[in-house]
This record gives sequence, structure tokens and C-alpha cells, in this order.
Amino acid sequence: MGTKLNTAERCALVERNTAEVMGHDELAGLFESGAQLRHYIGFEISGKIHLGTGLASMSKVRDFLEAGIDCTIFLADWHTWINDKLGGDRDVIRRVATGYFTTGMRAALECVGADPNAVTVVLGSELYTERPDFWATVVDVGKHTSLARMQRSITIMGRAEGDNVDFAKLLYPAMQAADVFTLGAHIAHAGMDQRKAHVIARDAALQMRINALRGNDGKPIKPLAVHHPLILGLRKPPQWPIPEGKERDVLSSMKMSKSDPDSAVFIHDSPDDIRRKVGKAFCTPGDVTFNPILDWTEKLVFGLGDSELVVDRTPQNGGPVTFGAFEEVRDAFADGKLHPMDAKAALASRLIDRLEPARKRFNEPEAHAQWEELEAQVAPRR
Repeated sequence: MGTKLNTAERCALVERNTAEVMGHDELAGLFESGAQLRHYIGFEISGKIHLGTGLASMSKVRDFLEAGIDCTIFLADWHTWINDKLGGDRDVIRRVATGYFTTGMRAALECVGADPNAVTVVLGSELYTERPDFWATVVDVGKHTSLARMQRSITIMGRAEGDNVDFAKLLYPAMQAADVFTLGAHIAHAGMDQRKAHVIARDAALQMRINALRGNDGKPIKPLAVHHPLILGLRKPPQWPIPEGKERDVLSSMKMSKSDPDSAVFIHDSPDDIRRKVGKAFCTPGDVTFNPILDWTEKLVFGLGDSELVVDRTPQNGGPVTFGAFEEVRDAFADGKLHPMDAKAALASRLIDRLEPARKRFNEPEAHAQWEELEAQVAPRR
């Protein structure tokens, strides 16, 4: 870590740029216990890696690494199969997980300035083979969680409450909670859309008999849950203006989606694709309440540690200007002093620069072949 950090500095790294830290009051005590803290973040292997996964998620992993925490990227191949992704073909899911996805997540760590080899990558099916007590842990979680709650929690899979789903999908939340305990993770990390699974894990933690997470005194403790904010997709909302009282629902439904390529930028997109997608993004002049361009500028420029945003305007449009904080960008946009096209161009330019390590990696023959295999799986069927 270089210079040794104190507890307050380590806590600040864990908490910065988050939407929520469940167990906030327990964090300092964990650091001061002297235990080597362990983190995990799990991903379905369901498509190309977009900036929400690649930059927002991995920038938090960078923070955990800087805080001296052991970090694990969990490749949830069983969960992917249960959720019917990649055609439900387990062999394809495993190949994409250990090939394209592993390569992409390590490249994403490079894009946010972290050591790509500082994390441990774990494939779910390998963990479950090495740790057959995982399935007993699933049952143990289930014994402390109601069926109704499991049914409500399928929203973590992108399913709506009340959907008619096969029974296997009801296993998903218990398996996700059991992953936390089997990995011995003190910190479960995800976007806000995974909150319900982490609540299940925290609520079951003190009653667990199998793979309980324990403190130095041997007593069960709860895992912390750290949630980074979701990144807006680039599309116009289905309802505009957003009806009063519906803001939260619309914002949640408009997160970046790998299934809608023009709502997202992928970590290996070409400069031309980035400019095209950002250039087409929804961005109403003067509006700062729902604006993907401002959302990305806040979370993927200043939120990743940049100290400025340079807008390279022509003299006729006011000339070049440099903003030193997101608030300056937001205020200039709200006042009409920053045109949407100028804001888009500046954001696209910064993303192009930041994603250079990922483009370079996927231009290598082996990584490019991994990408092509995934493209063949997710391409629309005719």
C-alpha cells in the first residue's frame, strides 16, 4: 500500500463514491481488530462489459485495494445459468467467464489505475466443487429466510416482483448470500440493484451455523455491504418529463444495460463508437435532474479521481474552458453556459483516453478471440 494508512483514511476509501454502506458503524472496528479483511463482488456472465461494471465497480475495487483489503471478483456461472443467460449453456458460460470476462475485468482495473493482478478471480463452479459445504450454507441461509422474502428478492436478477418464474430462480438469492459466507467476505460489494441479497446475508449472519463469518473472539458477525451507485443509460426515459413521484422508479429502470448497446459504452468500444453513442445521448439543455451526460461526468470523470474536465470549444462558442469540479460543470449546464454538444464531446474525449488500456488489451490476438466468441453468443438471432 505504500504509506501506512490509519483507520479513518481506510474507512474513507471504503466509503467514498458509494450510494450506501450497510454496517457503516462496524467498519472502523473491523479495521482496528487487526483482521485481514476480505471483499467480494460477484457478476453474472451475461454479455459485454459496460462502464457500470468495468469502471464504476472496479473503481470501488481500487479503493478497497488501497485500503489494504483482499479483493475477489466472483464469476457467478451457476447464477448465470439459473438466470437463463448465454443460452443457458454451462460450457459456454464457463468459457466466457474464464476467458473474455476475466480478461475484461483485469483490463478495467488498468483503466481505473489499479493493479490488474492484485485481485483474486474465483469461478463459482470451482468454488462449489472445492467447498461442498456451500450447499449446506445455502440451506442454512434458507432456514433463516422466508419464501415470501425470496420471492421479493428476485429483483436482484432483473426480474419484477410477481413474475412467474421457475423454481430454480428462487434459489438465486440464497446462493448469493451463501457466496458471501463461503468466501468469508467481510465486505459484500455490488451496485444498489443487489441490495436485497445483501440484506438477506446480514439478517441471517448471526444465526448461521455453517460457514458463519466470525470476529476475532469467535462470535458470528455480519458482513458489511457496500453499494456503488448505478450509472444511467444513455437513452431517453420512457416517460418524459418524469411524472412527479416516479423519479426513483424511472431512474432505477434506466440504468445502463448491456442488452441495449446504444444505452451503454463498453470498455473496448472504438473511439468512433464512443463518440457516436455519447453524441446521441439524451441530454436536454439546462436540465440537470435526469441527464446521462452529467451523470457520467460526475461518476466516470470526477468520481474516478480526475481533477478537471477540459471542454475544447471553438472561439465562436466561447473558446476552451476547464472545469475543476463536477459542481462547476452542472452549474454551467443549468445556466446555459455549457451546450449539450460541448459537454458530450468533452465526456467522450475523456472516456476514450481512459479506456485505452482495455482497447489495447482486446486488440491482442487471444483476447480478441475471446471477445469474438462472446459476440457470437450475444448476437441477435435471425
